[in-house]
Amino acid sequence: MKNKGCLSAGTIGIALLVIVGVLFFWGKNGYNNFVTKEQSVNSKWSNVETVYQKRANLIPNLERTVSAYSKFEKETLTDVVEARSKATSINIDPTNMTEADMAKFQAAQGELSGSLSRLMAVVESYPNLKADQQYINFQREYTAIENSIRTETVYFNKAAEDYNVSIKTFPNNIIANFTNFKEKPYFKADQGASKAPDVFTK
Repeated sequence: MKNKGCLSAGTIGIALLVIVGVLFFWGKNGYNNFVTKEQSVNSKWSNVETVYQKRANLIPNLERTVSAYSKFEKETLTDVVEARSKATSINIDPTNMTEADMAKFQAAQGELSGSLSRLMAVVESYPNLKADQQYINFQREYTAIENSIRTETVYFNKAAEDYNVSIKTFPNNIIANFTNFKEKPYFKADQGASKAPDVFTK
């Protein structure tokens, strides 16, 4: 009877070790998978910030070009400069981003988009400015950057979705809860916010 008891205890011990081993490797693989997917989200967000920064970097040249035309509406240009300052002052840590962070970022970028659209609509009334080579160069670069913004935000959303599904799916959500992996917000641009102005396509 003692032998049978020892055998049972040994069998149980081995079974427990096997279970612990399986749980360890499952947990390790799940954790590493979350890390990989989160790094992908962070990388895609970095690309989003880069293209928005490129757009902001165009504003000083635009300001110099437009300022050369003394009769141009100064208030419209001032709105663009102020919106740029606000947009570039917002920085988001992708590892801890929240819906509120994303909303604040998008609101500032949307404000800059709107002010740029208004300025370029006003330019239509200034044939000489519209034909200025520096302004034409701005149009070309701006259109390319807006296209990049649309592309990079789509890539970011796809990476965020992949990550979010991964951490919320059972049983991965157990690991995610214990290791503090949190859901990432999606980029929800306002309609037309990332669309290049129609005046560029005419």
